[in-house]
Amino acid sequence: MSTRTTELAWYLRGWVGYFGLVPIKSYFDDLDKWVRRRLRSCYWKQWRRARTRIDNLLKLGIPKNDAIPFGSSSRGPCFMSRCTSVQRAMPNAYLASVGLVSLLDIWSKLALNNRTA
Repeated sequence: MSTRTTELAWYLRGWVGYFGLVPIKSYFDDLDKWVRRRLRSCYWKQWRRARTRIDNLLKLGIPKNDAIPFGSSSRGPCFMSRCTSVQRAMPNAYLASVGLVSLLDIWSKLALNNRTA
């Protein structure tokens, strides 16, 4: 786990602890989706060149027929983070293994502890 994801996990846990009184589950679900998409976008930016993007997509298990057009695309990182190949390359399980915590899971644990009835 890198220091960036460790710091992000601490930040997200603190954020959920502070705003955990919000009783709306879909609020944290939507934020969770946004954080995962933003992290995929950051990875895409980190892989600057098309050759690096193609190589990393291939390493993550995307077939060559999909990796080449997606990796050489000139679309921006925000658009590419929503594409199916990037989402298949970095599913939620992969992002969790890298160190990303789920806001919804943290909120669910806090919500169970805060119930009075």
